[in-house]
Amino acid sequence: MIRVVVVDDEELVRSGFRLILEAAGDIEVVATVTGAEAVKEIGLHGPDVVLLDIRMPDVDGLTILRQLRGLRKTPAVAMLTTFDSDEYIATALRSGAAGFLLKDTAPDLLAHFVRTLAAGGVVLSPKVTRTVVDGYLESGAGSAAATQVGRLSERERAVLVLITDGLSNADIAARIHLGVGTVKDHVSAILTKLQVTTRVQAALLAQQAGLLSNGEGRS
Repeated sequence: MIRVVVVDDEELVRSGFRLILEAAGDIEVVATVTGAEAVKEIGLHGPDVVLLDIRMPDVDGLTILRQLRGLRKTPAVAMLTTFDSDEYIATALRSGAAGFLLKDTAPDLLAHFVRTLAAGGVVLSPKVTRTVVDGYLESGAGSAAATQVGRLSERERAVLVLITDGLSNADIAARIHLGVGTVKDHVSAILTKLQVTTRVQAALLAQQAGLLSNGEGRS
């Protein structure tokens, strides 16, 4: 079972997510809490995945995200937002968020996204991705991203493309016929060369650099 904690200031949202996720059969929502309770309850339950509202009146999601770094077991955290233009998106990604979801994500996709997060994959709502990439391109970061991606080997670029598809290391290994250990080595090298700390940051660099439009790595 994949263990999930949902953090949101609205009871209706928390209840709705619990109903949707637990209907999947392989997901257990171990707690639904407000921001004030979040760090304590997450530390107590040790979930695999946390769905964390980015804007709450008692404590904002960015503060909670930073506090979670101090836990012995750090879950994969996807930020929840109502707006695809949320100004906190870039900050959350730099703070280690593993994904970004709009609250209007289709119910039939939600369980899939949680499974992807639990497997170490990347989850980004297409609208969120477009917003972040456009922001970087407007600031002139696209050319810098292309330079960074250009440091990667052909195999590393192929792995990077599959990371942007949200695949876990095991899924990538199966897709391109490599051992999981070899894929882990490639992912580590990619993060080092791109000077990022998370897979989602690497995925965004791939978007900014135009790597996905080239169709590399897909078969």
